[in-house]
Amino acid sequence: AEIHIGGGINSLNLACSGAKVNTFTTSDGYFKPGIDFYQSGSNKGQARMLQEFAGTHNVKMIMLSIGGNDFNFADIVQACVVDFLTSPSWWKNYCYDDSSVKSNFTTTNVNAKTALITTAVNNVKTAMANAGYSTSQYTIVMQTYPSPIPNGSGFRYSESGYTRQSTGGCGFWNRDADWANNTAMVKINGAVVNAANAANTSGNVKVMRLDGAFNGRRLCESGVNLMENTGLGNWTNANAVNATEWVAQIRTVSTIFGPYYVQESIHPNWWGEKAIRNCVRQAWNGGSPRGGTCTRSGNGLNANGEPNMTLT
Repeated sequence: AEIHIGGGINSLNLACSGAKVNTFTTSDGYFKPGIDFYQSGSNKGQARMLQEFAGTHNVKMIMLSIGGNDFNFADIVQACVVDFLTSPSWWKNYCYDDSSVKSNFTTTNVNAKTALITTAVNNVKTAMANAGYSTSQYTIVMQTYPSPIPNGSGFRYSESGYTRQSTGGCGFWNRDADWANNTAMVKINGAVVNAANAANTSGNVKVMRLDGAFNGRRLCESGVNLMENTGLGNWTNANAVNATEWVAQIRTVSTIFGPYYVQESIHPNWWGEKAIRNCVRQAWNGGSPRGGTCTRSGNGLNANGEPNMTLT
């Protein structure tokens, strides 16, 4: 996990893939703890778990990534891929104008989600206060979401045929990809930043912007390739960081025995997580947490085996 920065720094990962601000249980029975104080038996919300941990440990920095699932990001991706697979290139059915997609980005909904994310940040602050901390004793660092796919002109696979999804796992029409970057990601990340600012009443909430952190290494982006096309033999090869994507393919069916699951689609992969971990270490800043914008700073790896990144 990105929070485990090493160097003798103790860390705990409370994050849950698929979680939203409020705790819920999926239709197939999976418990998803929110950034709240939920408790039922052994099931607890992330804010409650933080409160309990902070009561017995000296917590100095809390990384918080929340909001994407509240905008139904996974459903939006699925809608875009379905539209790509079920319409021909000469009569494209776009997802950006589907009512089920558009409804997530109305002014009313964006404002509501911003308020919801603000509640999540305030719940973290409440958890820390309940654990006996003053606001000067810890820092919350909110992270935005990295763009996972390039704009339409940046794909290495043509729009024609099905290769873009069947081979690349990135079944978006060019116009939908442009919309995803220029509208959807902008509004989601805007909500995260505005929520952080709204909750920053004591000066201890920072923002680490990851919007462009994967640029040049995104899913299906020109300039990188699938592992099997690089000739490197192993995805952990040091040169793979320069030649392969940092984002997991969009999968429409989970493999029964792993390691691939639909819900992991379009999330950072091994290299992507290592890149963000580098950013988190720089945000930690030797114990004086800070925000900023994290981007790639060239090829190769640092001494920790992570992609070279710079937080400015």
